[in-house]
Amino acid sequence: MREIVFDTETTGLSFPGGDRLVEIGCVELINKVETGRTFHVYINPERPMPAEAERIHGLGDAFLSDKPVFARLAAELIEFIGDAPLIAHNAGFDFSFINGELRRCGHDEVCRSRMVDTLAIARTRHPGAKHTLDALCTRYGIDRSHRVLHGALLDAQLLAQVYVELSGGRQIGLGLAVEIAAEEVAPVARAVARPARPHAATADELARHAEFMATVKEPLWGAPAFG
Repeated sequence: MREIVFDTETTGLSFPGGDRLVEIGCVELINKVETGRTFHVYINPERPMPAEAERIHGLGDAFLSDKPVFARLAAELIEFIGDAPLIAHNAGFDFSFINGELRRCGHDEVCRSRMVDTLAIARTRHPGAKHTLDALCTRYGIDRSHRVLHGALLDAQLLAQVYVELSGGRQIGLGLAVEIAAEEVAPVARAVARPARPHAATADELARHAEFMATVKEPLWGAPAFG
């Protein structure tokens, strides 16, 4: 099963209010195993970056000024995500921006039936706990020491690991990973059936058994049945 874990960075909290996407990062999973395929772009938002947003992700006007606008990247994004389910943390927020940008440049929106929200899953799995990406990384022992600022691709990579844990743990994809590795290195070993070992007594064993039984006096198995 193919799934896409993704994250976005924006100029603010409201697309209808004039905020725009500035970064998208996507990670491909096949049967809950990262394939190594990613999609990552920075986007010129065509508006100034508010200082409070820049403090979160570090993306300023100077850095984004020469980046392509979303309309130039939309077809590549659509091709990468295909028809796979889309996993994000607080997914409604990311979907509102993705669909807002797609709609703005004349593309069909992504159906929300494809949306998988890891925040909702975490709230169900761990009620009463903290459910931020940092908190979930800590809970599951996922190294986030290199996460100084928010970044769409880095956060998507961390979320992919969190999503696997929320789905039942790394053992889900272990069989597939081992099978792929084995196929790449050498042909998969096949079990060879062995013939059954003989268990019948030999003639010598039968003779010794009869000799022993002849020494048993009044055996229980020869007594008349009670009742």
